[in-house]
Amino acid sequence: MIPMSGINVALSEEMLAALKLPPEQAAAEFRLAAAMKLYEMGRLSSGAAANLAGIPRVMFLTRLAEFGIDTFTLSGEDLDRETRFA
Repeated sequence: MIPMSGINVALSEEMLAALKLPPEQAAAEFRLAAAMKLYEMGRLSSGAAANLAGIPRVMFLTRLAEFGIDTFTLSGEDLDRETRFA
């Protein structure tokens, strides 16, 4: 079993009121936002990011599209290679 580490984020009552979310939902939003950004930066795979967000991979990929984050990114070189065989 892989040991787990936790990160605690303290939010003031004002912040929770501004977010209009209960603490549990705010925590889920923070995990999803962090997972999306880390995926977008190429630091996590979609599966690892979905795991961080606590949602299935298919749902994570759908949520990426909702936030305008590319699901698949290809370098120019990869794109050339893929289109050569199309």
